[in-house]
Amino acid sequence: MRSPHMYPNKIDMYDVIGVGIGPFNLGLAALTEEIEDLSTIFFDQKPYFEWHGGLLIEDTTLQVPFLADIVTMADPTSRYSYLNYLQEHERLYKFYFLERFHIPRREYNHYCQWVSKQLANCSFGKRITNIEWQVDRDKLAGYEDKGYFKVEATDTQSGDIQYYYSRHLVFGVGSVPYLPDCFSAQSSDDVFHSAEFLDKRERLRHSESITVIGSGQSAAEVFLELLKEQRTYHYRLDWFTRSKGFFPMEYSKLGLEHFSPDHTNYFYRLSQDQKDQLIPKQDLLYKGISETTISDIYDVLYEHSVGGEIPPVRLQAKTEVADVKEIKTEEGSNYQLICNQWEQDQPFTHESEVVIAATGYQHPIPGFLSNLSSIIKWDDNGRYKVSKNYELQLTKEIPNKIFIQNGEMHTHGVGAPDLGLGCYRNSVIINELMNQEIYPVHKRNVFQQFGVE
Repeated sequence: MRSPHMYPNKIDMYDVIGVGIGPFNLGLAALTEEIEDLSTIFFDQKPYFEWHGGLLIEDTTLQVPFLADIVTMADPTSRYSYLNYLQEHERLYKFYFLERFHIPRREYNHYCQWVSKQLANCSFGKRITNIEWQVDRDKLAGYEDKGYFKVEATDTQSGDIQYYYSRHLVFGVGSVPYLPDCFSAQSSDDVFHSAEFLDKRERLRHSESITVIGSGQSAAEVFLELLKEQRTYHYRLDWFTRSKGFFPMEYSKLGLEHFSPDHTNYFYRLSQDQKDQLIPKQDLLYKGISETTISDIYDVLYEHSVGGEIPPVRLQAKTEVADVKEIKTEEGSNYQLICNQWEQDQPFTHESEVVIAATGYQHPIPGFLSNLSSIIKWDDNGRYKVSKNYELQLTKEIPNKIFIQNGEMHTHGVGAPDLGLGCYRNSVIINELMNQEIYPVHKRNVFQQFGVE
């Protein structure tokens, strides 16, 4: 193990260290693997690649076409494409006859695992615990006046600490489940985030009543899966959302053009005040429910009502949950939800044995950034200031760059978390690192024009 005070030799210096291996950094790892003049390594604390494992429900699909794999939109000839994955697994004709543009989520996860196992520059089971920027003032390693990042990684199994060195960084740490305070105060096996849904499956099957909170795709998928099994396990099922209704996500072809490099570039040129006002108004571009899922829910409800049956199900929109309180019973615990139908301004209470909060995700600032905080520029809301090329703006002029993956919605718009734009962002980052166009970035990609040019 290298001493933390020892300067790196040139052979130990990577061009890029990536933190986090989700779909975006996995794509960057794949696209950079064969670039001879670029040495990269990517770390993730998980033991292997897994993408939203608690929500890999059967029959759920990606909300983007299969072309939004980790490489195709940058390099359609890559051996890491989804189509080549199908060929390697003898599934190409099966997919051909399937005639679907949207692929199973479970297969997308398996595809990403297949890629990750082939990449020598992906290292799992390593948690990044600290990063520092240093200058080799003593000229011991030939990096005088150039600077580099020292990355501390802890092996999640052995606890051993290792140090890695890099000229540049790319953060792709992703998001974490968000529980509002009233839910987190009661967090348990009976009050939990939808990200844990499959892990809690057996507990749910043995409950008397279940309540789902949320308005997006995850809430709908969880509700649908519970609805399918309701007749078998005989629980009561409720679904509350504070949204105005159970509305579909915008999926018209011109609406989808908002998830394009063209709209990203347009959005970036707006003032930060304009951006902050605009994003909450675009929620149905990325937070709504797929029309197919809504249709499937309706079909199951209709089937369960045949012959005049009234299933113990309630769907209620325009409903806010202000608090959650535990109620002890002889059999165990129930939870009382303090609710309000905001359009009527009508408060009410609701009891449930289990509460599933599909309340979204947050992008917290990672703790390992504490020693870099002083060289990163922050806006008035404590968010990264991000340049157009996805590079974090810094407080000092240094030759070392820090890039962000899926942490720049506030600067680049609703396309930041979209899988279909991952290859575009990676192309921009790679071209910037190499100071030349390795992957083409086209200026006009859609039919509409978003602003006066």
